Amino acid sequence: MARYTGNKNRVARRFGVNIFGRLRNPLLHKPNPPGVHGARRRKKSDYGLQLEEKQKLKAIYGMLSEKQLVRYFKDALRLKGNTANHLAQMLECRLDTVVYRLKLAATIFGAHQLVSHGHILVDGKKVDRRSFKVRPGMVISVKEKSRKMKAINESLDLPTRNVPEYLSLDRDNFSGQLTSLPLPEQMPWPIEIKLSEICDSLAHTT
Repeated sequence: MARYTGNKNRVARRFGVNIFGRLRNPLLHKPNPPGVHGARRRKKSDYGLQLEEKQKLKAIYGMLSEKQLVRYFKDALRLKGNTANHLAQMLECRLDTVVYRLKLAATIFGAHQLVSHGHILVDGKKVDRRSFKVRPGMVISVKEKSRKMKAINESLDLPTRNVPEYLSLDRDNFSGQLTSLPLPEQMPWPIEIKLSEICDSLAHTT
């Protein structure tokens, strides 16, 4: 799977929030949007607003590609009920997202690395696919040999982040569990996301 290698601080400044939850807040020294003189803001068209909402959602989940987001949307359309909620749940139940929410990694990109490098187990078996779908009841844990990693322990001890209510963390055993499917209002997004705008945009491109 492609890995984002662009300037993460630039993305955070574009949205005016520490969207990736990095310990060194990229807005402390450069609070203005990127571009000449802070790129003066113009009133956005409906298309511009929808595009920005998609960009925010893709950024929150580790800079997903347009192709990945479209695929999730198509899968959400096939399910009965609220398509926007299904889309959000699919993204929130990705293995890399769950690893991040359980505080096993300090950032979503750190979670990408832990999963890709084989440090994460699902129900006792190694899974190195970041997009793996975690279902309620599955146990996510750190491989025994990886539990002394400094990055993992420091992340678990961070006081600035809490584990969401739809997850349970067993700190002593470096493990956690998805206890229920999350609702959008329970997801600890660092910035407001208008899912209806995103779905309207995706509906016109699929």
